[in-house]
Amino acid sequence: MKPVCVLGNGQLGRMLRQAGEPLGIAVYPVGLDAEPEALPIQQSVITAEIERWPETALTRQLADHNAFVNRDIFPLLADRFTQKQLLDRLGLATAPWQLLSDAAEWPEIFTRLGELAIVKRRTGGYDGRGQWRLRQDETSSLPAECYGECIVEQGIHFSGEVSLVGARARNGSTVFYPLTHNLHQDGILRASVALPKPDAARQKQAESMLAAIMDELDYVGVMAMECFIVPEGLLINELAPRVHNSGHWTQNGASISQFELHLRAVLDLPLPTPVVNTPSVMINLIGTAVNLVWLRQPLVRLHWYEKEVRPGRKVGHLNLNDISHESLQRALEALTPDLPTGYASGLAWASEQLKKDSA
Repeated sequence: MKPVCVLGNGQLGRMLRQAGEPLGIAVYPVGLDAEPEALPIQQSVITAEIERWPETALTRQLADHNAFVNRDIFPLLADRFTQKQLLDRLGLATAPWQLLSDAAEWPEIFTRLGELAIVKRRTGGYDGRGQWRLRQDETSSLPAECYGECIVEQGIHFSGEVSLVGARARNGSTVFYPLTHNLHQDGILRASVALPKPDAARQKQAESMLAAIMDELDYVGVMAMECFIVPEGLLINELAPRVHNSGHWTQNGASISQFELHLRAVLDLPLPTPVVNTPSVMINLIGTAVNLVWLRQPLVRLHWYEKEVRPGRKVGHLNLNDISHESLQRALEALTPDLPTGYASGLAWASEQLKKDSA
């Protein structure tokens, strides 16, 4: 099999490399400043763990590589303006929005969008950075350089957040995981819960939406779609043309992980629907030092990224899965005292999702 070069050498590239090893697939996560001559680029299939990148010797060479999968899709989806235009063109539900060009637009914006406006940088900005929640008397706090560089969305009153991770093969076939319920705090994903039997109507709607997007783009590989749950159904929040944080539970909770699924797709290997038989919980480790006490819990699988621990930085995650909802709830309860106090609300939220599903 051809080797795979992953543009970007963060935790997603690392986990792609780990997923390739059992299949005999050589995966090379590469930093943006890597020397092209040091890598088997010409013989490789190229993918990426990031949506946008600066121009370097490596990225200049990759720009013309005929095996760079989805190469022209990354800039389209990395810009929230062109991403929203795509969703509108396909008639897919998303929060009402517009380009934010000038401060003089604010009165009309609040008239049209309502009392809460969500401002997002067109490019960059993630985990709560590059985003602002503004009411009418707070617009003066927005940095002047945002005008022309941001979109503004209606603040949505939603009952929950879910994501769908799916993959598309070169022949156009698609497969999907069950919808994942997500908890964000301060814009950062804190916990995810995946259930083997999600709401059927919601799953069908999500699959239809994501399949339409991937088909329109002739996309190959794993893509994630984040949505808000509203009374009318699902509203698409954002798309990620890559493996995604909310799909990390698949490493231990599915027959094929999202990382292996992506490698299969870009290498044109068989792409069966992953089997998911048990509920799973993923807890993000944010700016928290590793604590081997976690390993006392038999249901806990630790995935540590070997990154410097800094406030607000994702440094690892914990996966838990079991056929018994009650066993998972007990494991979350037992884990709570071994994590910093800020994790308690996320663990309690995850336990509540399991409780509602088993009721």
